[in-house]
Amino acid sequence: MTPCAPLPTLLLIPTGIGCQIGGFAGDGLPAARLLAAASGCLITHPNVMNGAALYWSDPRLHYVEGWALDRFASGALALAPVRQQRLGLLLDAAIEPELQLRHLQVAEACRATLGLSIGPVVTTDQAVGVSLSRGPSGVSWGQLDAPDTLLRAAERLRSEGATAIAVVTRFPEDAGSDALQAYRQGDGVDALAGAEALISHLLGRHLGLPCAHAPALLPLPLDPGLDGRAAAEELGHTFLACVLVGLSRAPDLVELFSADDAAAAAPLQADLLHPSQIGAVVAPAGALGGQAVLSCAERGIPLIAVEGNPCLLAITAEALGLKALKAASYAEAAGVLLALREGIAVEALERPLPPLRPL
Repeated sequence: MTPCAPLPTLLLIPTGIGCQIGGFAGDGLPAARLLAAASGCLITHPNVMNGAALYWSDPRLHYVEGWALDRFASGALALAPVRQQRLGLLLDAAIEPELQLRHLQVAEACRATLGLSIGPVVTTDQAVGVSLSRGPSGVSWGQLDAPDTLLRAAERLRSEGATAIAVVTRFPEDAGSDALQAYRQGDGVDALAGAEALISHLLGRHLGLPCAHAPALLPLPLDPGLDGRAAAEELGHTFLACVLVGLSRAPDLVELFSADDAAAAAPLQADLLHPSQIGAVVAPAGALGGQAVLSCAERGIPLIAVEGNPCLLAITAEALGLKALKAASYAEAAGVLLALREGIAVEALERPLPPLRPL
């Protein structure tokens, strides 16, 4: 591998845990863009990329739903970049006619303006029934009354030729709650995020296709104290545009059944991203307990823990007994990635320089 070759890197910012960067409306995108430039190849999840009406396309950024990203990190999946996905649109029967029309108009706009391949459209045979809740730590979560209706509709889309699924479910209104007001002012947890992750994980695991979710909600009244990190969610009538754009070039998921599968597939597709190629993982310093981080740690992949992105959790490298490279910010993490990519020992950049340790 030449020194300037890409260093495939995972960027993980768990959803629904109040991260100060990446815990709002696509506000992790600047960090993702920087890390993509530093690494040459960044794999991250929709929570980082989705900014409602705002999005960013970059061939170095790979949009992978959380369940599939965990499988990739564990060595069970490879990722196959594509030119274009055919997007199936799955709508919850609970969405009111006018709000459903708004979502259909977003899909039509993405076809006409961005040239995306969208269709067919399927509505569930009953309301999904999303409810929101929080764990004792304040982390957001949710439940579904009728998960089977989502699976039936998604299977129908797949049978009709959809290669990726954008799903929109009706979420409960919470306009007057203290939690929503705190979130809009930049001091809270995204109450929708846990339930959104539940839906996309369910569909991704069941179908083996790229999937991502957008909640259907009525527009909120104007708030002069709105925090900029939450502002992207208030620009339009839906959150669907970023999901459609992200999924439009989301990589295909290639199941690996043995350690040799990735190498065997290489001659068939030279640009296949193999789990063996992962060069680093970047995550908030207090949120290192997820499956992807632990899988990478088991495989000896360098972990960069960003201390400048606090959250509700305190699952640190020290608490887990993991070795981590500390970074004060995502800008510093980008420097660490460049060092790894260029084959520069990170400790050589620090002072005092640690002495050699004779055995």
